[in-house]
Amino acid sequence: MTQSDSLTYDVVVIGAGPVGENVADRTRAAGLSTAIVESELVGGECSYWACMPSKALLRPVIARADARRLPGLARSVQEPLDAASVLSRRDEFTSHWKDDGQVQWVEGIGADLYRGQGRLAGARTVEVTGPDGTRRTLTARHAVAVCTGSAAALPPLPGLAEARPWTSREATSAKSAPGRLLVVGGGVVAVEMATAWQALGSRVTMLVRGDGGLLARMEPFAGELVAEALTEAGVDIRTGVSVESVTRENGTVVAVTDAGDRLEADEILFATGREPRTADIGLETVGLEPGSWLEVDDSLRVTGHDWLYAVGDVNHRALLTHQGKYQARIAGAAIAARASGVPILESDPWGAHAATADHDAVPQVVFTDPEAASVGPTLAEAERAGHRVRAVDVPIAVAGSSLYGDGYKGRARMVVDLEDEIVRGVTFVGPGVGELIHSATVAVAGRVPVSRLWHAVPSYPTISEVWLRLLEAYRDN
Repeated sequence: MTQSDSLTYDVVVIGAGPVGENVADRTRAAGLSTAIVESELVGGECSYWACMPSKALLRPVIARADARRLPGLARSVQEPLDAASVLSRRDEFTSHWKDDGQVQWVEGIGADLYRGQGRLAGARTVEVTGPDGTRRTLTARHAVAVCTGSAAALPPLPGLAEARPWTSREATSAKSAPGRLLVVGGGVVAVEMATAWQALGSRVTMLVRGDGGLLARMEPFAGELVAEALTEAGVDIRTGVSVESVTRENGTVVAVTDAGDRLEADEILFATGREPRTADIGLETVGLEPGSWLEVDDSLRVTGHDWLYAVGDVNHRALLTHQGKYQARIAGAAIAARASGVPILESDPWGAHAATADHDAVPQVVFTDPEAASVGPTLAEAERAGHRVRAVDVPIAVAGSSLYGDGYKGRARMVVDLEDEIVRGVTFVGPGVGELIHSATVAVAGRVPVSRLWHAVPSYPTISEVWLRLLEAYRDN
């Protein structure tokens, strides 16, 4: 093991996923020298094991479902999906798990990349242990940004480790469809992977703890409509079921439930939550708890540390790539402003240095068939927060939806704040609604009055006409 000289930068970023890349991009654009450290592939979870491969798997599934709703196409798409072609296209989107292109991008913005495990070693100091054991010490003049993301959390079940369960990583990178797949969980990863692998030839059984159903963090009707469609597609959904133990016997996974049922499968996916990737990054050297989520202010600065930032999943504000990239832009602007001595207006909630959208304007799309998309709080969440609100519900039954596909089935909810008459939250469920959610995000983030939305005329004939139905229902009831 060798020791190199210490190197000094204005900013050191730990983690080169989309969040870390965007922090580095913004600080470099501001003229700050920046180092970025990555222990795995440059591009991170989203590029290789999450957003990109999962959506590459799901897109043919959704396209086929849409085609089957159209006379003239329906009879042409009755054959099973060509799983080999779908997986091959997935591999193209992950660059075959090689990060050459991402490395070139980092070099192109002028940041220095260090491969290896980055650990804090005191204030403003990061020690990097390279793959060959070489150690480098990077010192930051202004800021260190922790952008290490999150990892799948596995429950402490007897036999689980030896059973080699799938997490989201294995589910998005598998080389073939298992004959039988158990999916434990009912959240986004669970429903998306159940959708994909059922369509690619697996016989999928979902085990959902409790009676809350699927997509419990969205409006109740979202999970209900997705569950109905999954069941129609052949997925066996069992709610109120907990897994007590998992073993692998002669290649077969055996899961035993709390009811004593013994379920066999070729693979088992646990999609039961996430945990921060902060256990081995030296948090203890700066007085923080290893393995913990990091509390931050709206400029993404860690509480009690004027030089340390935590951006993306690690701060547990919104575990979504697009929100992490949004936070990265905010953090980069805040770091640059503080480095140049420019005062940050803490009182401006919508200024360039405040991640205000994390609180009440977080959008999300679930790429199932039907899609589920939402932004802002649900009705229940808004009521728990003390807002006087009213929910407006309408079926998505407009000219645009009927043209989109025969038998179109969807639903929309708008949560209106009765004090200010602004839209606090919106949920759409139905084919193609993922492309509607940005309009709702603009309304929620911009606190657009309902009276003003009357003058935002939806084009005819599009599914966006559902906005008119929502506004009419609010006015007339």
